[in-house]
Amino acid sequence: MSNPRTLGELKQAGLAAPARSVKEEMRRNLLAKLRAGAPLFPGVLGYDETVLPQVVNAILSRHNMILLGLRGQAKSRLLRSLTTLLDPAVPVVAGSEIHDDPFRPLSQWSREQIARLGDETPIAWLTPDERYVEKLATPDVTIADIIGDVDPIRAARGGHDLGSELTMHYGLLPRAHRGIFALNELPDLAGRIQVGLFNILQEGDVQIKGYPVRLPLDVCLVFTANPEDYTARGKIITPLKDRIGSEIRTHYPTTLEQGVAITTQEAWTQRSDQVHLARFLREVVEGVAFAARRDKRVDKRSGVSQRLPITALENAVSSAERRAVVHKETLVVPRLSDVYAALPSLTGKFELEYEGELRGAEQIARDLIRSAVGNVFSGRFDGSDTRTVTEWFDLGGSLPLSDDTSSDQVVALTGGVQGLRALADRAGVPAGAPAPVVASAIDFVLEGLCAQKKIARSDERGYAANDAAARRPNRREETAREEEVRMPTGKKKYYN
Repeated sequence: MSNPRTLGELKQAGLAAPARSVKEEMRRNLLAKLRAGAPLFPGVLGYDETVLPQVVNAILSRHNMILLGLRGQAKSRLLRSLTTLLDPAVPVVAGSEIHDDPFRPLSQWSREQIARLGDETPIAWLTPDERYVEKLATPDVTIADIIGDVDPIRAARGGHDLGSELTMHYGLLPRAHRGIFALNELPDLAGRIQVGLFNILQEGDVQIKGYPVRLPLDVCLVFTANPEDYTARGKIITPLKDRIGSEIRTHYPTTLEQGVAITTQEAWTQRSDQVHLARFLREVVEGVAFAARRDKRVDKRSGVSQRLPITALENAVSSAERRAVVHKETLVVPRLSDVYAALPSLTGKFELEYEGELRGAEQIARDLIRSAVGNVFSGRFDGSDTRTVTEWFDLGGSLPLSDDTSSDQVVALTGGVQGLRALADRAGVPAGAPAPVVASAIDFVLEGLCAQKKIARSDERGYAANDAAARRPNRREETAREEEVRMPTGKKKYYN
């Protein structure tokens, strides 16, 4: 059954909506979702026990709200997901600039339209997305952009007096009537423009310049802000903050699993059915972001966006895709060396402190990757004996491998390294796995040993013995020395 197209049909269908505000509509639909156990905000991960309960409380309280958090914390996504709490469709006077309710019109244009056409007044239907208005606050935003102003051109074309309501130019806020108005980066809005929001937040109406008319708008206002920007670029004036009902703090993923889930959802990795991403590689890429947020050389006030692991993973897959095409491999499997090839997607994602500036963004990014590899490798191979592999390098062995080396070459060149394949299998290589999967696991083991400084890697020699590691006695020498110094009591004496 189609929706009524005229005011008369709307009346006959019994769809004369009660005087219910947008906030009451969102509250009612939220309660229905809670009772049904339905997902509240699809696509927003990692906030189930922290941010989302506070958002729910704000909506149930019919509050306007502000999300405070560093960059890349899904603030805008969370605000846009609020449209899922709106009704599937609402009737408006067709042609109305401010989505007038057919039974309670605000604008003079809609009132005259209904008075002239009566039950034949055309009706349009708005979807939830059409009821969401978003604006990025910038210093050049004017009060006319947000609230409205006199439109002399409209007055001249229509032959109206400048004092007539028909000459009003409606700003974005009135155009969000009967919907949600989102203002991103609120501190960037000039203080005098923030003052223009006082009335709508407290009294629920606005007054457009030059008209003695107050428009009682029905709108839910939501804002975002970076708390560190209060002193960097601007600030939210105190009377405005006082009028916002709920202030909610967002955060970065608290666990590696949460971060991996977010990056898996957001990153474009499935270029085809022939892309395979090992779990250890996902953990390493996510670990880079966690390492950056802990590193004292990275500016904590700026934050490290969740976009860092997303773009890094996409670049790593692209590097593997390029290698697969060159070597005519059908399966695309990124390696950890591809993460190093993704440095361009890392260096622009964090701001450095003075100490970090001295080393440079690229070197810091390499250090962060190495730290993430070391953490993931230690977690998977804790207690594993890697001496057989390191001894091979200590005796002069080297592997000239790079991110451009084909998978078959990696498997062939490393075949003589005793114990390496066994460690690679422990990284999660299934029986009968193709060469690209095996090569990725081998690369993980080698990079993990590099991160632990048991072997070294250079552009000239590839993987080789670490100078400090090469000076260590091998296992046979250690055993012989222990036998020589064994005490009569059976206790061992160790050299410091």
